[in-house]
Amino acid sequence: MSRIKEFNLPDLGEGLTEGEILAWLVKVGDVIELNQPIVEVETAKAAVEIPAKWAGQVQSIFHPEGSTVEVGTPIIAIDTDPGAGPIEASTTGAPDAALPTPSAASLAAVQVAPAEGAVEPGLIGGPAPGGRTAVLVGYGPRTTAAKRRPRRGDTPVPAQAAQPVAPTQPAPVATAPSNGHGPAGGPVLAKPPVRKLAKDLGVDLSALTGSGPLGSITREDVQRAASGATAAAEPLAVSAPATAVASFGADREQRIPVKGVRKLTAENMSRSAFTAPHVTEFLTVDVTRAMKALDRLRNRREWRDVRVSPLLLVAKAVLLAVKRHPMVNSTWAGDEIVVKDYVNLGIAAATERGLIVPNIKDAGRLSLRELADAMTGLVQTAKAGKTSPADMSGGTLTITNVGVFGVDTGTPILPPGESAILAFGAVREMPWVHKGKVRPRQVTTLGLSFDHRIIDGELGSKFLRDIGEFLADPEAALLAWT
Repeated sequence: MSRIKEFNLPDLGEGLTEGEILAWLVKVGDVIELNQPIVEVETAKAAVEIPAKWAGQVQSIFHPEGSTVEVGTPIIAIDTDPGAGPIEASTTGAPDAALPTPSAASLAAVQVAPAEGAVEPGLIGGPAPGGRTAVLVGYGPRTTAAKRRPRRGDTPVPAQAAQPVAPTQPAPVATAPSNGHGPAGGPVLAKPPVRKLAKDLGVDLSALTGSGPLGSITREDVQRAASGATAAAEPLAVSAPATAVASFGADREQRIPVKGVRKLTAENMSRSAFTAPHVTEFLTVDVTRAMKALDRLRNRREWRDVRVSPLLLVAKAVLLAVKRHPMVNSTWAGDEIVVKDYVNLGIAAATERGLIVPNIKDAGRLSLRELADAMTGLVQTAKAGKTSPADMSGGTLTITNVGVFGVDTGTPILPPGESAILAFGAVREMPWVHKGKVRPRQVTTLGLSFDHRIIDGELGSKFLRDIGEFLADPEAALLAWT
């Protein structure tokens, strides 16, 4: 049995088909233990650390950080018996030491896609002995290997000997777009960081003569070329017109791949918006008494270390209103409606990876203090990017706090499988008629979207009204309803 075990990207549940490798937690040569976290992967819902299936030594890492990998694809190779001595050639192939060293001519014959370019042999991403691709620890060869094959009709050109460059003579700057080849038709040898620097400075690598090994282009070559171009352009800048000319096109556009959380959110929102008939109602509420109640709560000794926010009272209001109107907490299942006796309360959270909606399981059973602690932990975990897929599954009703962005309210779209979502707007001091006089009061606006297949106008209105009544006078509502 082979000592080398290839570990495939597992299905982490919820119909996962692919995942993005965020970070490798090990590197080639590391000795790892069983169930030790080895890689952090972003699924469509969360970032998850995946443990090793075997103990042993890391032999290979097949995909670099940032790669999107399909479920079932090998991502790492582990030697499960590193103490047994060197790995036999029949198992892993001949050792590198036994492979012939390629000549400069054979290296120059390698064709590289213009978008990536070639790099110096033996450097990261460049040709290595035996035709392999040299890789950085933790990074594997790109999946676009087909671009590295020689193009039809191209003739290999021997590599030019390295030419010394006089330190006082700036390298020439290109006057035509680069095609990824040098002046003699061979590949341009440069490291990826050098290529990026050249692109940022507007330097054409194909017009430069490299001063590095085997004629590779270095950062100094690019910087000298850029300095020469700047000096040559200075006299022209004086006579340039003062008014800027409008310019637009692909060079001033940014293309962001749709993946991970953003991709899942887009799919869910599109499916929900065109499946469930949405109705949204609004209610403006004087929450001055609720804000004063929160102040008194914060001053209590047992609550001084607890995060207390208006959202806490909104969550409590929703849970109490659900008890009075249980049909709101239900799911449309085609030929039946599933009414749930538990409330998995979702709290929409904006994170660096996008919007996620983790939920508090069976939130209706919690006391106000327990609900406050659960909400604090949920938000902190989400912002740290550590929310698990299980925490985002099974939600039954959601609150989205758009007020933190200074927004009065909104028309939220239902999460799939839920029948209602409440938007909580900003609490503002506004003129309000109170006891027959116009006074400054703390006011907010609520927006409730619901599935009209399940919730009709009367039920939706009563549910929203009860939430408003609780926020207008929480102490009286608690006495009346409990």
